[in-house]
Amino acid sequence: MYNISKPKAIIQGKCPRCREGDVFEHSLLKVKKFNVMHKHCPKCGLRYEREPGFFFGAMYISYAFSVALFIACGLATYVIGNNPEAWVYVAVVLVAVFLTFPISYRYSRILMIHLFSGVKYKSKSVSNVPSGNG
Repeated sequence: MYNISKPKAIIQGKCPRCREGDVFEHSLLKVKKFNVMHKHCPKCGLRYEREPGFFFGAMYISYAFSVALFIACGLATYVIGNNPEAWVYVAVVLVAVFLTFPISYRYSRILMIHLFSGVKYKSKSVSNVPSGNG
């Protein structure tokens, strides 16, 4: 076992406490199950949903991702398309949002649990059995 950094754990979608267990059950490539999260870390047993409704806060992170995507797509469309008609902007943004939704959904939740859950990193977890208590 090796210790991975917090940014690497976030990018790889790992548990904030042990940085080994996956937060999501399936890869992004399983389109129908991209949003299925483990209830507890498979390695250290940390309960991911710290309290009922904890992940509602992830909507604000997702909103920030969406605003950044809208701005980037709008500017790229303006520059590449030489200021095309309004429907082109709408089409480009809708396609971009549709294609990036699974990534935005996952990383808003991963960032929420890493940045706002209050869970501290423990290099070698005491137990591999889920305890249900964070």
